[in-house]
Amino acid sequence: MVVPPGFAVVTPYIFATEADAYVRFLETAFEAKEIGRSTASDGRIANCQLRFDTATIMVSEASEAFPPSRAALYLYVDDADEAVVRAVSAGAEKIMDVDDMPYGDRQGGVRDPSGNIWWVSQRLSSEPYF
Repeated sequence: MVVPPGFAVVTPYIFATEADAYVRFLETAFEAKEIGRSTASDGRIANCQLRFDTATIMVSEASEAFPPSRAALYLYVDDADEAVVRAVSAGAEKIMDVDDMPYGDRQGGVRDPSGNIWWVSQRLSSEPYF
């Protein structure tokens, strides 16, 4: 099996209304880096790849055939408090305050402008979860 560098065997793929604005949100809120984009003849995003450190997601413009999707994503960051503030400033809705969790993460939650939930976590322990 061949998987492109930066991708995983399972890679999240989000269909978003106003995908270009959604990509800009991900760049601002979570410091995602656009690594590739293809556009349809009308200029809308057919596929955009965004890198989050070691992980990649894909985003496309939603359509009648592929309506907006909703997902819950778990994002590790260096500083959960700062990342949640940045995401809210970029347009996300805070759904859970940042707090220390019993499984060794400092975590908060936001809902992005497309309705996806992001659990923003900072690992506090070097121990495995279980």
